[in-house]
Amino acid sequence: MKILVPGSFLLALAAVVPLAAQTTPPATPAHRTTTAATSAHHAAGGCVTPAPKVSAKIPALPASAPCAKTLYTLTRIAETRVDYASPLVSEQVREALGGGPATFSLNYVDTQIGTGDLLKTGKWLTAHYTGYLAADGTKFDSSHDHPGGQPISFPYGQHQVIPGWDTGFEGMKMGGKRRLFIPYQLAYGETGKGPIPAKSELVFDVELISQSDTRPTPPPGARPPMGRPGLPPAGMPPASRIPPAGTPPAGAGSAPGATTAKPAVTPPPGTTPGAATPPNGASTPPATNPQTPPQGTSGTTPPSGPSTPQPQR
Repeated sequence: MKILVPGSFLLALAAVVPLAAQTTPPATPAHRTTTAATSAHHAAGGCVTPAPKVSAKIPALPASAPCAKTLYTLTRIAETRVDYASPLVSEQVREALGGGPATFSLNYVDTQIGTGDLLKTGKWLTAHYTGYLAADGTKFDSSHDHPGGQPISFPYGQHQVIPGWDTGFEGMKMGGKRRLFIPYQLAYGETGKGPIPAKSELVFDVELISQSDTRPTPPPGARPPMGRPGLPPAGMPPASRIPPAGTPPAGAGSAPGATTAKPAVTPPPGTTPGAATPPNGASTPPATNPQTPPQGTSGTTPPSGPSTPQPQR
């Protein structure tokens, strides 16, 4: 028995089969921002290849130093999506508005393995450091350059320092030394701070000295702990303006608790305290030694008379 198939059905089937054979094209991938600190490939626990690129002005590591490794890699997910942008809006502005995804890593080189205790989060760490701008090698701060060359102390993992410091000492033991390659996302961000330009990747050479449960007492004359590595706390004057320990404030008298910089005036012989003050309505002051200003006139307008000396200011 023959089955007759209408020609219109065959035409429809011929149109459907090619469409079914097609696959859905892949979605256009979102633009992802990477930095020099993250562009290198890294295998789990292996060396970063190529090695992090830094300025030749930064002191080279010893030839015996191991390769750079990755402590961790983060991917930032965009929190804002641009639903529409005029053709007038540039690609750079679109990316800034949307805050596109970005991947960055914290890389390190252990230049000396410590022999002391393993550090613990929440402890106060005491460390030496020197910080450089990765791009041009500028040394922007160092604990060795502080008064007395004192190290700094900070509570590890308590968000009192930049994120690269708050996590970059992981796995270290007391006495260990490490070079940190910190992307700007884990440093001073897109705006920078003080001598740190915007979006600056940083290089820190750190030396872990000790840890304690409480904040260590700084030695006399030591620089106060910093709120962020490489920058003095807000409101702190430049180091050149900080007087040495034990120096009295400018203008202070020699006697403890003195509140004025004016020298004490000794009343002339034969007078009593307060006698030099003219009574109300008096036009001339009592007679005094012309070479000694009357008591109470220091720092004020002297009585009239050519023989009265001006007080030294």
